[in-house]
Amino acid sequence: MSAAATSGAERHWRALEGLYASAPVNNLFASSLEVTGEGTARIEFEVTGECFHAAGAAHGTIYFKMLDDAAFYAANTLVTDRFLLTTSFNLHFSKPVREGKVVAEGRWVSGRRRVFVAESRLVDAEGDEIGRGTGTFMKSRIPLSSLAGYSA
Repeated sequence: MSAAATSGAERHWRALEGLYASAPVNNLFASSLEVTGEGTARIEFEVTGECFHAAGAAHGTIYFKMLDDAAFYAANTLVTDRFLLTTSFNLHFSKPVREGKVVAEGRWVSGRRRVFVAESRLVDAEGDEIGRGTGTFMKSRIPLSSLAGYSA
C-alpha cells in the first residue's frame, strides 16, 4: 500500500473515531474507540453500578452496545463513503461483569460490497472473555461526509 493510501485510510479511521465520539448515546458511557487497522476496532469502557441490573452486574444492553459498536466500526473501516447499518446481531454472554475496565475487540470477517460480517468479543480486566457477538451490516444511503462527527 502506498503512503498516500495509508494516510487516506488513517484519515478515514480517525474520522470514524470522531464519529463515535460525536454520537449522543456515547455521552451515557465512559468509552473510547480506537480503530487499530483495516477491519479492526477496539473500544475501552468502564462498567460501573449505573449500568447494573437488579442482581448487581452489568445489564445485557451494555454487552450488546459495545459488541455491536466494535463490530460495526471494524466493518466500516472498509467503507469510506457510506454509513453502515446493523441488520442483525447475535450475542452470547459467558460471564457477568460487576465493575472495571472492559475492552470490546471488533474484527471484520467477510464482505466488501454491500453486506459485511464482523465479530467482536468483550474481555474483562482479568483477561477473561465475558461475551461474544457476530453482526451483519449493510451500506446505507447515508454519506459519511454528511455526518457532523465524521471529518476525514
